[in-house]
Amino acid sequence: MERIVERIAKAGNDSYPPFNIEHVGADRLRISLAVAGFAKPDLSITLEDNILTIRGRQPEDSEDDGTSSGASRLFLHRGIATRQFQRRFVLERGVEITGAVLKNGLLEIDLRQPPPSSTIVEITITDD
Repeated sequence: MERIVERIAKAGNDSYPPFNIEHVGADRLRISLAVAGFAKPDLSITLEDNILTIRGRQPEDSEDDGTSSGASRLFLHRGIATRQFQRRFVLERGVEITGAVLKNGLLEIDLRQPPPSSTIVEITITDD
């Protein structure tokens, strides 16, 4: 597990969005990303080979406050970043994604490292 955490942590070189890596069980980890202001349709998670990629993108009309009058928001101070992002994590081979949940502004991605399986291979002896 320590190697997995080490590789995951080394992969992130940008600071946005901030993230945590938690050890939540004997063979389980959780990556939590702070994605305040993003809804489920704004986020995507992909796993290609052993690279986990999380993308966040809000539509261009995100300034709209959702009112039927079409009025847009007027920020006096805008300190909550909602810019698009792409965050990549290099996972150890065999690590599985078991789920992802968006709650309270956090995107939580659960990972599982299956226990190593011992395989027995019978080697046939042949004649010259």
